[in-house]
Amino acid sequence: MRILLTNDDGVNASGLKLLEDVARRFSDDVWVVAPLEEQSGTGHSLTLSRPIRLRRLSEKRFAVAGTPTDSVLMALFQVMQDARPDVILSGINRGANLGEDVTYSGTVSAAMEGALAGVKSIALSQAYAREGMGDTVPFAAAEVWAEKVLGPLLHTDMPAGTLANVNFPALPPEQVQGVRVCRQGIRDYGRTQIVQRTDPRGFPYYWLGLGPMVQTPGHQTDLEAVADGFVSVSPLHLDLTHDPSLAALEARFSTQ
Repeated sequence: MRILLTNDDGVNASGLKLLEDVARRFSDDVWVVAPLEEQSGTGHSLTLSRPIRLRRLSEKRFAVAGTPTDSVLMALFQVMQDARPDVILSGINRGANLGEDVTYSGTVSAAMEGALAGVKSIALSQAYAREGMGDTVPFAAAEVWAEKVLGPLLHTDMPAGTLANVNFPALPPEQVQGVRVCRQGIRDYGRTQIVQRTDPRGFPYYWLGLGPMVQTPGHQTDLEAVADGFVSVSPLHLDLTHDPSLAALEARFSTQ
């Protein structure tokens, strides 16, 4: 199995190093093509207004001066063009990618690009309690549970245009309740907070705060699964068409 690793935290991120260790338990043909610098929040963006630079760090390890999507494209069409990967693993991200986070996340977007190219792709993220943590993120849950989650996923056929989004809860590994397959959740967008502060020069600046999760019967979403202490596994697909609206829109335009 040829495995490509990437992320959005940068080629030197501790989560990527952990993922590389886990990937080597499944294969000895592991490649890393990841952004040179942190690209969190870049979503599914491409670098179009400047050249993309590729730096070889060692055998099978490359850094890309660009986004996670750039990194996947450079891997598929430049670095590994003679033999494409069988699997793309993106992460392990520093912080969860739950609910609508997937639309902003460079980690998930790298997996999306892999799915577009027809390669089995999995995004992995580690939630953490932000209070008092600073830049230190405990990856203990991911360290123990990543292999347990990847084993079944690597041996499961995934439909074209789909990817798996995995999130590990912010718990010691022995307190993790198990794995829950669930749908993507959504937060209460109307309760998003913007906190205004003033800098030493008297100019305002702002912090964005996320709204609380929307509760569902049976706690069926990724947001709730991780909050309940489970590793969440959510199958996502790239077709954003809302099928129930097709007939209504066709009827609307047929009357014009």
